Amino acid sequence: MGEWFERSFGSDYMVVYKHRNWEQANREVKQLCEWAKLPAGMELLDIGCGMGRHALALDELGYQVSGMDLSLPLLEQARKQDVSSRVNWKQGDMRKLPYADGTFGATVNLFTSFGYFNEEDNAGVLKELRRVLRPGGTFVIDFLNAPYVERTLVPLSERVDEETGWTIREERRIEDGAVCKTITITEPSGEERCYEERVKLYGLEWFKQAIAAAGLRLERTAGAYDGSPYQIDQSLRLIMSGSVAE
Repeated sequence: MGEWFERSFGSDYMVVYKHRNWEQANREVKQLCEWAKLPAGMELLDIGCGMGRHALALDELGYQVSGMDLSLPLLEQARKQDVSSRVNWKQGDMRKLPYADGTFGATVNLFTSFGYFNEEDNAGVLKELRRVLRPGGTFVIDFLNAPYVERTLVPLSERVDEETGWTIREERRIEDGAVCKTITITEPSGEERCYEERVKLYGLEWFKQAIAAAGLRLERTAGAYDGSPYQIDQSLRLIMSGSVAE
């Protein structure tokens, strides 16, 4: 059956998460780029680009964008949204990025597109970011704030998607240092499909050590897209930016 991340990011994912707002993504990306001081026009890689919300927003801001994701269905949707055909979409695994060393001036990893694997592989993703960055290149990682998630986790939610009639049930739990979600889709016919999602609950201290070990330098943190200070117990996000260590 493969790993959960090989099964969960398909056509059903686009229904489960279609409430995510494209206009909001545009605002968030603009704020992030200003906070990280990313000059427009630079070659930039969106790692785990999904349906392309953030990659297309980056394109509109004037970056030379490449978007990479493991999911072919999500990439197909991204291509449909890319009316300018300027973004270079590519299928690939973030543990072994399909790009040459030093290809990009910046990499972004947004909306918790990290922490899907075992400890060694997650650390290896950071090393891959380092490999494809040029000297002086910048990275941005937008991750969940683990302490806040642990404190505010909603164990169960359920809704009906008006367009499909699907009942979407989401059960959440903390297990073995990860936040886990079981998604059950029930069609009007009674047919059911289940998916699992699992993201490691890494905190800032883990990232500090792993980022340094990857040959990167963590320079700034924020707790929201507007660059407001990171507060361990209150911030919704853990946003990190830095550069290639010299």
